[in-house]
Amino acid sequence: MFRSAVVTGGASGIGAATVALLERQGCEVQALDVATGFDVGDSAAWDGVGAVDFAFLNAGIATGNNDIDVLSDAEYRRAVGANVDGVVFGTRRMAQVMEPGSAIVATASLAGLTAMPLDPIYTLTKHAVVGFVRAVAPQLAERGITINALCPSFADTPIVSDDLRAWVEGQGWKLIPAATVAEAALAAATSGETGQAWVVQIGREPLTYEFRGVPGPR
Repeated sequence: MFRSAVVTGGASGIGAATVALLERQGCEVQALDVATGFDVGDSAAWDGVGAVDFAFLNAGIATGNNDIDVLSDAEYRRAVGANVDGVVFGTRRMAQVMEPGSAIVATASLAGLTAMPLDPIYTLTKHAVVGFVRAVAPQLAERGITINALCPSFADTPIVSDDLRAWVEGQGWKLIPAATVAEAALAAATSGETGQAWVVQIGREPLTYEFRGVPGPR
């Protein structure tokens, strides 16, 4: 298992559950969170992060806005900064300092594999995470580093608003416990796979999403 790790968004939700799981396994964990002064979307902040065996790039937010004509610039930039820049800057830093045999997992969402009209910008950012992970995996593999995307359904975290929680429950679904998603993150990190999108649904074991590919030229 991992000896050292960094977890972004580590103060609550999936991040906090992952920190707790790693610490129970004897791992030394750095929990980075905007609540404690670490902005994942600030590239300079990453300069002080050193090598670890496992990086869980998990920090993310929703806009809470499904109406594109009233979306503010600030809402848009904040979501892209946390959800996309945080993954790109974190991966870049880990590529600079990680040793072969290390692993990165980035939190995407099922919204990175299908549309979530409740929050189009959140959907945009999570599609970006999945695409980035798949595209950067081959070059990281040359350095002996794996990277995978984690795509959970609605999880029981502070990012889920009361309205969204009520909507999910109204569909007859259950929120996934944060601890379950944390276990899936470690499963992806230790799978030996890279460039995969791991679907996490309640009542199922984590599984890799099967991309059908695009039609070739005629």
